[in-house]
Amino acid sequence: MLVRALAWRTVIVQAFPSQPNPSFMLVFSAFCVGLFANALLPGRVGELARVAVLNRHMPQQGAWARLLGTVFAHRVFDLVAVMLLIVYVVATAHIPQWAFASLIAIVALGVILFTLAVMSARNERMTSLEEGLGAVRKVVRLARYGLGVMRAPGAAAFALLFQILGWVCQLFAVYAAMRAFGIHEPLPAAGLVLVLMNVATLFPLWPGNVGLVQAAVALPLFTSYGVAKAKGIAFGFGLQAIEASVGVGVGLIFLAREGLSLAMLKVMPDASQAEAPTGNAPDEPLPEPDAERPRARVSG
Repeated sequence: MLVRALAWRTVIVQAFPSQPNPSFMLVFSAFCVGLFANALLPGRVGELARVAVLNRHMPQQGAWARLLGTVFAHRVFDLVAVMLLIVYVVATAHIPQWAFASLIAIVALGVILFTLAVMSARNERMTSLEEGLGAVRKVVRLARYGLGVMRAPGAAAFALLFQILGWVCQLFAVYAAMRAFGIHEPLPAAGLVLVLMNVATLFPLWPGNVGLVQAAVALPLFTSYGVAKAKGIAFGFGLQAIEASVGVGVGLIFLAREGLSLAMLKVMPDASQAEAPTGNAPDEPLPEPDAERPRARVSG
């Protein structure tokens, strides 16, 4: 979580090159709240939640759309790390035939999104905001500024390095969990579990995709390594519970730090906040569910 938050802050710094940048603690706080929302709410709401939380601390008008662009860039670096993990798994693990199609699809998706991100990226030295643009075009333009890290090879390399390190940590966490459940298979088996588990959660059909994740974990362990299905399913539930407990536990701490509630996370700001800098008042904070209750204030 720490190194992935570092990767996101590296992307954010490139999106706001001539303006004050948020501290690492503010970025980490927003990132943890996003993990919390993803664990409890359907539809990847956490990606919008971390943008909304961090946007409250940004002094710039129009920061919302840029931050949304940074989330996209951050996820693109995730896909690059996943492609490297897939290469490792294909070279070292026993992969069931039915899984090859999913792995090829992920690699193809990663290549397409990375190419799209590089081609769409803009920075403040390449172009300037035009007066008279419609609201939607302004949002798109500002979001492309959020991809500015793609035009900075050094910063992009650092962000990618942090993301890869985060995946390495998660790989060893899966390996340790396998040992805890009495599954004494080699590290490539943990890599296979990690890849297919993330494939199962790529499209959030329901909260946590519970059931689908367990099948994605148990089937390859059974077909490739002979692990009993019952043990594989139990391991799948345990692994998902471990990951969710980290996201929920740490997320609750930073949710309280931000003075927010779960109900407030469901009320995301819309794209109308992402206007070009015009000297207007800063973006409004997330609305309170009860206007009579005073809002907790936290210094940055």
